Amino acid sequence: MNKTDPHRQMRDTAREIFRYALAEASIAKAFARHVHCERGILRVCEDLYDLHSYSRVLVISIGKAGHTMVEALSQQVGESALEGIVASSVIAPTQVRGLRYFCGGHPTPNAESIHAAKAIRKILEGQTATSLVIFMISGGGSSIVEKPIDDEISLDDLIGTYRVLVHSGAPIAEINAVRKHLSAVKGGRLAQAAFPAQQVSLFVSDVPDNTPDALASGPTMPDSTSVEDCYRIAEKHDLMAQLPISTRELFERHALEETPKSDDQAFGRSRWWTVLSNQRAVEQAKAAAESAGFTVHVDNSCDDWEYERAAEYLLKHLRKMRKESEPACLLSGGEVTVKVTDGGRGGRNQQFALACAQQIAGENITVLSGGTDGVDGNSPAAGAVADGTTAARARQLGFELQAPLKRFDAYPLFSALGDAIETGPTGNNVRDLRILLAY
Repeated sequence: MNKTDPHRQMRDTAREIFRYALAEASIAKAFARHVHCERGILRVCEDLYDLHSYSRVLVISIGKAGHTMVEALSQQVGESALEGIVASSVIAPTQVRGLRYFCGGHPTPNAESIHAAKAIRKILEGQTATSLVIFMISGGGSSIVEKPIDDEISLDDLIGTYRVLVHSGAPIAEINAVRKHLSAVKGGRLAQAAFPAQQVSLFVSDVPDNTPDALASGPTMPDSTSVEDCYRIAEKHDLMAQLPISTRELFERHALEETPKSDDQAFGRSRWWTVLSNQRAVEQAKAAAESAGFTVHVDNSCDDWEYERAAEYLLKHLRKMRKESEPACLLSGGEVTVKVTDGGRGGRNQQFALACAQQIAGENITVLSGGTDGVDGNSPAAGAVADGTTAARARQLGFELQAPLKRFDAYPLFSALGDAIETGPTGNNVRDLRILLAY
């Protein structure tokens, strides 16, 4: 750490807090706390399953953490006990024996996403009442495993629909409400496919804690949203004119099919457990910041806010904290929203950090915003760190802040400054973490 440059030192401190939170909020540690298998008895949180009592035990692992969750489970039950399907957005460096692997697309589906969905439905539809299906669901599953509810929707149209939704600026719960009603595998439809098997779902969650059925668009849970919600969301965010024709027609004809609700028989033998969420990352960041000597507050109230509004709110909170105690640390979990209108390189975390850099020029404030999955938008970074010197250092390299903010092109600036956070894909996904330091 550079002791002669306090700004550099504080940027390094923010990185250290982020790295510690990532390490302590790992899937391996979450499974060690919540999942255990001894002599064929599998414990998942408060439930017990005698694996020897089932005619077949099937594992379906979907999402960015698909490989990591399977590896953690295999450590508990042993590879020989596992069969099923893993679908993630990255190629697994190693594979667990007995499992079939797919590499789906993210943030938009690809052909492998469709193949994975078809394979999962086929294997699930062969299960009986004496089967146990262990679903492991993590963020990114919406696009990684996908099959349109209407065969008239081509892969190109599906990709176009996802792009419209992702760039709409809508909160993730609203985006996933629409995805559910356009999908043959979302909104509880995988649970329907697996019926009458016993089912248990383990979640590594990248959605707000009060909307677990939004995770990966809720493939195994009763859907709390309705077709009427979808029509309202489409109107609210002006989606109709942007959607491909095949998707738009379903909205125009009010032809969306309703998803299964809590009274559906598919959920009669189903259980759901969140083994890891954003809360764990925030808690561990708090512990690291306190250990570094900061007075720490946690404020998650700007979850799903537009990024500029969130930046203004959190900086105001931090400045108030600094008047009462220095050094001060404000932590904020969850996600901010960005309505993309231009095609630069970056993501919501870098956009948030850049917006903060504009507001804190000359101040002794450092802001880090990063995604726990290691991927921020269409860039190779997880996020970025900014401080009161960012604007001046950027100008020295020929950058002004307003232009990349307008173009949603923050990555080239932060990369040139050495302030992009590049962890690579982490195999985890528990939303974003914002760390604001004042000293």
